[in-house]
Amino acid sequence: MSTQDYAISQWPDTDALIEKAKQLVSQPIRPIRRDKMEEYLQYFETRCAKSRAATAEAAKLIPGGVQHNLAFNYPFPLSISKADGPYLWDVDGNRYIDFLQAGGPTVLGSNYPGVRDKVIEVLKECGPVTGLFHEYELKLAQLIHRHMPAVEMFRMVGSGTEGCMAAIRAARNFTGKSKVIKVGGAYHGWSDQMVFGTRIPGSGPFEAAGIPESCVQHTQEVYPNDLDGLRALLEQNRKDGGTAAVIVEPIGPESGTRPVHYDFNAKARALCDEFETLLIFDEVVTGFRLGMGGAQGYFGVTPDLTVFGKCIAGGYPGAGGIGGRADIMSTFAAGIGGGTQKTLVGGTLSASPLSSAAGYFAITEMERTNAPILAGRAGDRLCAGLQKVIDELGLPFFVYNHGSILHLETHGVLLVDVTMDDLFLQLMQRKKMAEEMGAAYTAEGVITLAGSRLYTSMADTDEVVDDAVERFRRVLSAVE
Repeated sequence: MSTQDYAISQWPDTDALIEKAKQLVSQPIRPIRRDKMEEYLQYFETRCAKSRAATAEAAKLIPGGVQHNLAFNYPFPLSISKADGPYLWDVDGNRYIDFLQAGGPTVLGSNYPGVRDKVIEVLKECGPVTGLFHEYELKLAQLIHRHMPAVEMFRMVGSGTEGCMAAIRAARNFTGKSKVIKVGGAYHGWSDQMVFGTRIPGSGPFEAAGIPESCVQHTQEVYPNDLDGLRALLEQNRKDGGTAAVIVEPIGPESGTRPVHYDFNAKARALCDEFETLLIFDEVVTGFRLGMGGAQGYFGVTPDLTVFGKCIAGGYPGAGGIGGRADIMSTFAAGIGGGTQKTLVGGTLSASPLSSAAGYFAITEMERTNAPILAGRAGDRLCAGLQKVIDELGLPFFVYNHGSILHLETHGVLLVDVTMDDLFLQLMQRKKMAEEMGAAYTAEGVITLAGSRLYTSMADTDEVVDDAVERFRRVLSAVE
């Protein structure tokens, strides 16, 4: 495949983005004017009464009132009653342009009928789960292998977090080594061993409350784009038994919030080969969203193992998996008497008829409709529109995209440097601004991920995107 088969029309200038990030966090924050912010907050008071009541009642039984981190929004979570294509509706009847897209899995758009109707047929026939084999397990594995040949074998699990756990466990079992190196700032799920260097490079166990120190003693981090640092760690580990795996988000940690150079993955692959270390691509976000061949197809880099999530079930439950070399993957089926110790994974609901069929039909439809490319074009149009607004208003913000994965950086909460003298003050101020920006976008009728990341879908027509740009303009025109 060529890069024309992928959603990324042009790789952004990584060095320029890094410089813009440094400039953004070196300046005082530019939040929304207090009078305008009060006006936006009034929207929630007057237009979202049912959401407020529902989530307030839920908070009596559910921590924070919601079950998923994506829903922890300021000033209170919205209760959504309907999803269709590029739009969401809350229980109060308010309509929103949906750039959250459930955190990324719905490249086709929300509640896509071509998948929904097929899944309903499967549910009518055998129900959501049987505990035994179903034909769509095979069909999904065959489909993934066809688009990503490096996935010689595929094992479905329940989430991206489980996929990362399984990949690391398999790498350690197969190599007999313990150390795992990640790129600082990456999010590889919430398992004990991966809550290290999460979201902000150099933060180590900062977010690892409740996790014994021993759980991350074999997890190491290297700064984004620091190939010399990666080599140094690999050399250091070789003296102490070696490195089981290097795990990366191929467009950069936290799905490109800190973008890597285009050749980073190829050079990481070469280092892994040199030090007899496995390379794991965490394609939870990029798998099928960047194109049918994933990030590995776009970059032309073959990982030993690939972690899937998000798109693997097209927005339906059970969105997780691991695939890769047959000799490594075979350890999941090994056991006593086979000469190889088994890599243990479980999951009663993994690869259910529901999730397997949903994944098969979603990926088939993405292929048929060219959805990743269409979603990427929407991302390009949205990015260009937002850049024009930023330039016209003379703001210190910046925007860029990797196809349908777009970053609108206004507050820079994830761009801070751990060496800052006022790190905690910066985090507090920028987090507050992030919450307010997200609330303002919502009040203008646009849903985002944490006020800074946006996922476009095939459903985002030019009309939808241009409407969104004007809504963003209204918010950005109100900054101090």
